[in-house]
Amino acid sequence: MNDDPDRYTLSERMWRRAEGVIEPFADTEREVLPRDAFQFILFFARQARGPFILLLIVGGLAGAVDAALYWALGYLIDLLESSSPATLLADHWPELVAFLFLILVVRAGVMIANAVVEQQVVVPSFYQLVRWQAFRRVLEQPYSFYQNDFAGRIATKIMQGGEATGDFIVSSLQTLWSFLTFLVLAATILTIVNPWMAVVLALWLAAYVVTAWILLPRLRKAGRRTADERSILNGRLVDAFTNIVAVKLYDTGRHEHDFVRDSMQSFLQAVRGLTRAITSVRSAVALINGVMMAAIFAIAVMSWMNGTASTGAIAAAMGLVYRLNQMSGYMMFNVNGLIRNFATVQDATGTISVEPAIKDAADAATLPRAAGELRFENVSFNYGKDGGIINGFDLHIRPGERIALVGPSGAGKTTIANLALRLFDIEGGRILIDGQDIRNLTQASLRAQFGVVSQEPMLMHRSIRDNIAYGRPDASDQEVVAAAKRAEAHDFIMEVADPKGRKGYEAHVGERGVKLSGGQRQRVAIARMILKNAPILILDEATSALDSEVEAAIQDNLDRLMEGKTVIAVAHRLSTIAALDRLVVIDQGRIVEEGSHEELIARDGLYAQLWKRQSGGFLGDRVAAE
Repeated sequence: MNDDPDRYTLSERMWRRAEGVIEPFADTEREVLPRDAFQFILFFARQARGPFILLLIVGGLAGAVDAALYWALGYLIDLLESSSPATLLADHWPELVAFLFLILVVRAGVMIANAVVEQQVVVPSFYQLVRWQAFRRVLEQPYSFYQNDFAGRIATKIMQGGEATGDFIVSSLQTLWSFLTFLVLAATILTIVNPWMAVVLALWLAAYVVTAWILLPRLRKAGRRTADERSILNGRLVDAFTNIVAVKLYDTGRHEHDFVRDSMQSFLQAVRGLTRAITSVRSAVALINGVMMAAIFAIAVMSWMNGTASTGAIAAAMGLVYRLNQMSGYMMFNVNGLIRNFATVQDATGTISVEPAIKDAADAATLPRAAGELRFENVSFNYGKDGGIINGFDLHIRPGERIALVGPSGAGKTTIANLALRLFDIEGGRILIDGQDIRNLTQASLRAQFGVVSQEPMLMHRSIRDNIAYGRPDASDQEVVAAAKRAEAHDFIMEVADPKGRKGYEAHVGERGVKLSGGQRQRVAIARMILKNAPILILDEATSALDSEVEAAIQDNLDRLMEGKTVIAVAHRLSTIAALDRLVVIDQGRIVEEGSHEELIARDGLYAQLWKRQSGGFLGDRVAAE
């Protein structure tokens, strides 16, 4: 859409100008974000140096204006004492106008500037900047990273990390600095009234710092535990909702209740530990503030009785200490917030700031459209264990050849396909595509060569059109529809509607495509593969969720799609792959047989046993030795 600034009102242009100071989707060349929480915060603070300096200035001005108001109030009281109602305006109108100017113009201007810089310039865009760069880094993590954590927990870390980083900087530069500015000016005014007030203030400040030094580490520890327990709880909640069908079908004993309750109990205990620490801090602050105010009050009364301080000076002094009492309680709470935010950042960096186990080489090449030759040379991969998965695997797949990987469950078939996609890095040997080691290629250009349909279709909670065009987002509507028709999906797509009234290709499919049947999800995934038109196809039980009639209807289209392409079909249902060029039988990560369907049947080996036992069904976990 054309975003013409001239069509906006003056106020809208002003809002947008302030909100556009920080680019929320800017990025840096740094591949991994800092792991240390303080360095993490500094890394992002430097990216918005100007706005934060401005925030520092207006925060200091806010503290100065606050203190000036109490001094001006004391000055006004002295004016009232030294004047009569009849002569006040004539004698002191300039001071009265200045007092009103301080309240109506200076104070209001500083507060408005404070609000604009914090709420318009910094908060929305900067928080989003942190989340955006964190998301970008986490998205670069390999597949194994996501296998070892809850998706909800990872998302929570990104959201909390962005908010905590922004809150920490804003609170430090604005609230804390404003308090320190007020404290310095208050101490100056109290010293002028009576030096002993300054001594009391110094002792109070020392007690305040000691209290913070003793009690805040416990608060910090409790805050970090609370943040971690919150993310675990959120992960369990998301896990339950994501797998709601399994919960409904299998959790007859309400195990999920207990599973989530345990996490809620842990979170509750963490929150209680945090609130105990907060109560201890607030109680200590209440005590030391009470002593400070009582001492200042006693000195003020004695000063007035001795004639060394005017009524206005005493009023200003007491107003300042009452304000200090109010601000110090808030500041201790704010310091508590700083510590909790710092702990949250520390907790988040454990997930966000992780060196990817798989990343592009510094000189990685971009692979153009491949001819489709694949070689596995002495490949070993055991998921970091000593052995038992794939060892010494050799396989040459010629361009345009259609092969099937066959074997019992757990033989390593899908793992081999995932290694070709570099979803995992091999532990020994090498894999070549068109003669180039896949580790020397960019991951994006490598995976662009593959069209993949797995047994569990991968659909996003977006429109059907977006799901089909995911591998080719620039595809036209006509191309999307053509791909859907070839996948025998167009007719059912036209009947789909979602709760928001979107229909057909604009209808959203729900999380992981739950609003569609298994066969419908599979056909959408096949349409996506057809539209991508990659030179190498990986079909991991691509038609397993289809009934026989639908499978037969799209089989001709799949056969035409496979023409001239390299195909790796991972199959449990042998009837779907018997007509391919070569069948590669794998057992315990090694090739034990290969050849055509007829050759393998005649050999009467493992494949023949599988064929006899299956009778059109699915392979078992193992084949009993005969």
